[in-house]
Amino acid sequence: METNEKLREQIFEIINHQLRNNDPPETKITFDRLKKLGYDDFVTRQLIGQCLAVELFGVLKYGKPLNNERYVKHLMALPKEPFD
Repeated sequence: METNEKLREQIFEIINHQLRNNDPPETKITFDRLKKLGYDDFVTRQLIGQCLAVELFGVLKYGKPLNNERYVKHLMALPKEPFD
């Protein structure tokens, strides 16, 4: 599958915003945990981005509000992929 660079940039910007504002705090907790496990910044953001993409898909495709509880659950399960 080809990577959409523009979409990745946007997702990374959302992640950066979450990290700067510590909202939700689980994003920073997960970021720090994955870094301690040896993942570099880019891969760490990609992993977190997978969790965010799952939520954004539901928002865009079905018009549902972001499910923060599921997002946090997926963050805490990383590096396991967030695909149920």
